[in-house]
Amino acid sequence: MERLACVKSANFIQWEINMRAYRSNLSRCVQVLTCACFITLSPLSRADSDKDPWERFNRPIFSFNDTLDTYALKPLAQGYQFVTPRVAQDGIHNFFNNLGEVKNLANNVLQAKFHSAGVDTSRLLLNSTLGLAGLIDVATPMGLQRNDEDFGQTLGYWGVSSGPYVVLPLLGPSTLRDAPAIFPDIYANPVRYIGDVPTRNSLYAVGMIDGRAQYIKSEKLITGDKYNFIRSVYLQHREFKISDGHVKDDF
Repeated sequence: MERLACVKSANFIQWEINMRAYRSNLSRCVQVLTCACFITLSPLSRADSDKDPWERFNRPIFSFNDTLDTYALKPLAQGYQFVTPRVAQDGIHNFFNNLGEVKNLANNVLQAKFHSAGVDTSRLLLNSTLGLAGLIDVATPMGLQRNDEDFGQTLGYWGVSSGPYVVLPLLGPSTLRDAPAIFPDIYANPVRYIGDVPTRNSLYAVGMIDGRAQYIKSEKLITGDKYNFIRSVYLQHREFKISDGHVKDDF
């Protein structure tokens, strides 16, 4: 049960200190405190190392991402939180979550999860209309819980193994399976189809800053070697997501 709680909690820091916010709608608001202790256990560290044969290449990229985040993206996110009222931050976050329902819907259909696809459709319609273009999440109080699906999960659902862990420039933690899966999800982002370039780029920028702002408070939970911590959280998180929460407890 301890491992299951840890894996669930990793959703809160999926992207963590890297640039995961560049990908749409990374996971939302889960407790991570138990993970901070459990993830540093030596058996788990060895298991993650076995999945990271490219560590000597990954670490320099991780350092580059972390430096860029420290001096660019994080200050922007902190400034955004400082000047933006909380109610406005919530509305912006809901807006981008609503855009992400298109990606969730597409991947649930590809995974033949038609009930979940129906929930995605209902959420998109309700929040886009009654929720004023997604600024207000009216679907969740109605019992329509948000899914979080991507094409990497779709490949994993149909049996494609994750392959080695890899850190992508700017985009952060990934695997050999999940890295190319970014591109189909890009085409499921409605922002891509906005014809006005300044508007499109502005939405990309605001979405990136909003995504990064979600994880500022979680930074203090990182313990030990940051690279190892984030790798372990990411790999557990992906295992949890692809198995829909049905993770075998080895303890």
